[in-house]
Amino acid sequence: MKDKANRTKPSKPVTLVLGGTGKTGRRVAERLVSRGVETRIASRSADPSFDWNDRSTWKATLEGVEAAYITYAPDLAIPGATEAIRGFVAMAVEQGVRRLVLLSGRGEQEAQACERIVQDAGVEWTVVRASWFNQNFSEGEFLGMVLDGAITLPAGDIPEPFVDADDIADVAVAALTENGHDGEIYEVTGPRMLTFADVAREISRAAGREVQFIQIPKEAFAGAIVESGAPKEIAWLLNYLFETVLNGRNAYVCDGVKRALGREPTDFSEFVDRVAASGMWKAAA
Repeated sequence: MKDKANRTKPSKPVTLVLGGTGKTGRRVAERLVSRGVETRIASRSADPSFDWNDRSTWKATLEGVEAAYITYAPDLAIPGATEAIRGFVAMAVEQGVRRLVLLSGRGEQEAQACERIVQDAGVEWTVVRASWFNQNFSEGEFLGMVLDGAITLPAGDIPEPFVDADDIADVAVAALTENGHDGEIYEVTGPRMLTFADVAREISRAAGREVQFIQIPKEAFAGAIVESGAPKEIAWLLNYLFETVLNGRNAYVCDGVKRALGREPTDFSEFVDRVAASGMWKAAA
């Protein structure tokens, strides 16, 4: 039995990507594979299967893993995330994982509690603390609004330094594969701050058609989420983000991308030009 078990182990150390089909995880996995890194994408449909809500699936996913990129869907702020991260990190260390890279959020107490769990694990760690993603407008929650020509959200004039998911992935891959990132908290943002009205203007310019920003009351937004049939955790998260996080606490630019990669972060205008050129934002005929 021992020989059989040994034969099934990976031939070289594995880098695990949790959330490997998500906005950043997919990009991290692609970059690792292109570098020739033995990469395992964790998901419910993978083999072995991984489910955050089923701890019996974790051990097989961690077999042979040396480094892990940890993302928790939909967000570390969700109730129960801290307990899940604590359990997973403990099992990862027990299984021999030597390097952990955690995707975290800015200005979220719950996320910072998860950061401390990783920091206290006794292995190499890096925290990538990210602002709101540019890609929320191209492959995420707000894409439908952009296509409809109106970004309707309960956000006022408080700016946010939106960050590109490709920059996040580059930072995460550097932390997973290179030395020199142990013990670092990289707070990654874009190079400038934009309000949602600014975002709408940038998208309009690039897309060649008008996309408005319309501020709506928080109550109306919460009701619309419920009516849309969104899962309860998504509804809770969106309300939490607009009520608690987008209140000015994160209205500043950070140098995490520059510190990690030695280059400036991607500007939002570069992002919108790239997406517009792909045709993704063309209005429906």
